[in-house]
Parts: sequence; structure tokens; C-alpha cells
Amino acid sequence: MRFYLSSYKLGNKFDKLKSLEGKKLAYISNALDYSDDFKRRKISEQKDIDELQELGFSVDKIDLRTYFGKKKKLKKKLESFDIVWVRGGNVFVLRQAMKLSRFDEILSEINIIYGGYSAGVCVLSDSVKEFRIMDDPNLNPYNTDIVWDGLGLIDFVIVPHFQSNHSESDNAQKLIDSLKNKNIKFKALKDGEVIII
Repeated sequence: MRFYLSSYKLGNKFDKLKSLEGKKLAYISNALDYSDDFKRRKISEQKDIDELQELGFSVDKIDLRTYFGKKKKLKKKLESFDIVWVRGGNVFVLRQAMKLSRFDEILSEINIIYGGYSAGVCVLSDSVKEFRIMDDPNLNPYNTDIVWDGLGLIDFVIVPHFQSNHSESDNAQKLIDSLKNKNIKFKALKDGEVIII
């Protein structure tokens, strides 16, 4: 699987993103499902979608809630896309949505490029437990158990918003300190920075 992993929004390598093979993109914003500020959410989502469309992508918003308990249907839907783009929000809410829809299982079963930012890249490591420092694990819009394990698709933790003009920047530093103390492998990203795998 190939990855385009950004700290925030498209990052500074959008030329590389633009050059990716295939232009059909599935946009996932379930990391925002905890919010009841629907107007603000819609504006934020549309801004993301507009930016992706400006790069030439055909964008289709996929709401994982529609596929809770419907793995086969979601898998068939995702097989029609070249890229999945998972945006930021709350890491734990996103991870719950991925589990309830079996999106986490489907990723290893289909050929797709994974891109995203913030929470969308934090879920990729073996565990999301350490992100309690940055996000509230008790936000539970689906009334389900907290999911502590990550997707296990990369062997390090990505810490976004490091030394950035972002409200989570201070907590990002606290997370880095904690990871260092526990000898957990990580990579810190400043907003604008991107990891391509």
C-alpha cells in the first residue's frame, strides 16, 4: 500500500499527490462525527473537497456510518476508488468508525492509496492509546467501546502539528515527550510536512 501522510490539509507536497495514479478519490470525514456544529463541519469538509478537486480528483464523500455492519457493501464501494483520503478530527472517534464499518479490515484486502491528515494518519500505527494526550477518547457518538489498537499499517507513530500554529501544538510536544520516555518510535510532523511511503 502507498501512503501520502500529511500533518494538516494537503501539505507541501501536493504536486506529488496530484501526480498519483488514478483520480477517483473517496473522502472520509468520520473523525468529525462527535461534533454537533454541523454548519462548521460542512464548511470544513467542502474546503477539503474543493482543494482536492482543484488537483484534478473526482471526489465522493463516503460516510462510514452508512456501512456499519455492512463490510461487503463497503468493500465493493471502495474497490471503485483509486485513493482514500481520511481527514482529521478525533482519533478515537475515527478509529471506532473504522472498526464498526470494518474499514480497517478492508484496507488490507483491496489495492488503494491511503492519504490523509491529522487523525487520518494517527490511526495507522499499532496503537492509538498514546493519543489520549491530544484527543479525548471518551467522545463516543456511536455508543461503543473505545478502540485502543491502531490499523498497524506503519511501524511508528505519526505526531502531527509539531511546532506549528495549531491549537494542538503544545499537546503534540507532550505526546512526543511521552513517546520518548516509553521508547516508542515516532515521527513528528510540522503542519505542511508530508511523509510519502
